[in-house]
Amino acid sequence: MGCDSLSCVIAPKLLMFMLNFHVLFELLLSNMFNSIRHSHMTLCTAAFICLVTIQTGCINQESNSEEFSIEQKAAQLLMVGFKGFEMSDTSHVKRDIEEYGVGGVILFDFDVPTGTPERNIKSADQVEQLNRSLQEISSIPLLIAVDQEGGRVARLKAARGFPATVSAEYLGDLNNPDSTRAYTIEQTELLANIGFNVNFAPVVDLNTNPENPVIGQLDRSYSADPDIVTTHASIVIEEHQNQNLLPVIKHFPGHGSAWNDSHVGMADVTDTWEEIELEPYRNLSQTDFRFAVMTAHVMNSNLDEELPATLSRNVQTGLLRDDIGFRGMLFSDDMQMDAIRSFYGLEFSIEHALNAGVDMLIFANNSVYQPDIVPDAVKIIVDLVETGAVSEERINEAYERVMETKRQLGLLD
Repeated sequence: MGCDSLSCVIAPKLLMFMLNFHVLFELLLSNMFNSIRHSHMTLCTAAFICLVTIQTGCINQESNSEEFSIEQKAAQLLMVGFKGFEMSDTSHVKRDIEEYGVGGVILFDFDVPTGTPERNIKSADQVEQLNRSLQEISSIPLLIAVDQEGGRVARLKAARGFPATVSAEYLGDLNNPDSTRAYTIEQTELLANIGFNVNFAPVVDLNTNPENPVIGQLDRSYSADPDIVTTHASIVIEEHQNQNLLPVIKHFPGHGSAWNDSHVGMADVTDTWEEIELEPYRNLSQTDFRFAVMTAHVMNSNLDEELPATLSRNVQTGLLRDDIGFRGMLFSDDMQMDAIRSFYGLEFSIEHALNAGVDMLIFANNSVYQPDIVPDAVKIIVDLVETGAVSEERINEAYERVMETKRQLGLLD
């Protein structure tokens, strides 16, 4: 490849800066070459931009949305699950991170499609190494998530050498804030020490239907009393924040009254949902705590007559943001769960979730396994923007919220 005169003059200076500031330069080049891959920029032009950036002191992992393509921003809005106890050169997640720049990953201890424990979690040391390996190949630090609620929903189990857990229902029945705090401190220290930065907990669904197969029957709710739920959720959120972890409260606008499991079909709460189920969200949104929210794949015709909550702008923007006033990051529940996958096409569900106000779409690859879901979803998002079905402003809004969350977690400068 040829070199114009300006670049040739710059090259020696660039080498000097590389030698003196190699750590910063590696970071900048990583982001720069990622951009080159999606543009017609030459290496010499990139070298010039690198030098100017270093000389002006404008190195920042948290580059604003104008500096990235729609494809790159789209990938940051995705969290993906994968198989493997260690990083493999042949794993799709390596491609998803290195080539596409996916925004996050989620780990599991059990692989549902095969019905075996051959997934991601064996021991604390193994998980720590896996999480470190994932971060090492990512030019923008990853959100690395797990479902560690406690009790029946805990990916880090005592059988694998992790500390024993208790359920939210146990803590709610005990109703001793000091006990909840002590337990949460132990759990959050563990999560932080082995490389997680997101925990999809606590559940703030009210236990209004103890026979609910996915909430009440699994002891995942603190109580039917919104004040008790708020009290214990506040403690859990605070202790996650103390460890630089992002807690994610769920499932908005309320899954506790359902009679069906949205993992295996549509759950309709139209006749069972009560507005009191919003109280934990209202209470917590008035605090200074840092947390995210996860959507519920439930039909609730009181709020939207046509679409489930995850895909509803009435619910996620009109109710959660405009009415309740939540300003943090919004995750979808797993988009491959039957409540979404069996009723809506991939393009339809992505379009409506983004337009509803979801910032990060989860494809856990643990209901069905789709190794190409990241490239497929990125292409769909790009096409949706190009056709105007999703505005570029909405993508930028979601992207900036993901970046701000990573900054708050200390992942970005």
